[in-house]
Amino acid sequence: MTWTVITLAIGIIIKFVMSPPSAVVEWVISRFALHPKLNSKDVTVTFNGKLLEEEEKITFTNYFNEATFLKKYYIFPGNEKLFLFPETNVTPFVINVKKGKKDVKIFVYSYDDHVDVVKQCKKKVVSYSLGSDNLQKFTISTKTKSELLS
Repeated sequence: MTWTVITLAIGIIIKFVMSPPSAVVEWVISRFALHPKLNSKDVTVTFNGKLLEEEEKITFTNYFNEATFLKKYYIFPGNEKLFLFPETNVTPFVINVKKGKKDVKIFVYSYDDHVDVVKQCKKKVVSYSLGSDNLQKFTISTKTKSELLS
């Protein structure tokens, strides 16, 4: 009787490990996702040193979350500064996210055909490219608005 219960318990554990519930799988994947889904309440978004208004921040975060991942750029050790401070005339959006004890800074550079994202967490730097027409149009309209106000 005891061996039957032990065998049954081991079988249940093996079954759970081999095919976990989708909620557990989604949680594990989101912990290691390169392109994170952001909650607009947990982030601050700045452009050219100025905070975005609440409505603009919500819209920007929604566009960022809906963007399609295109490809990852590989960063060789020592070249992190080339990605953090590229030689370009594009002013990035800076997203500050607090995940637990970690502060993550995300730079969003928008170009005509794609959006480059550079994510910095402590000393680790990761860069990738997104495709998002909405994010590109939002960036262009915000630049025009802020240039008119200056």
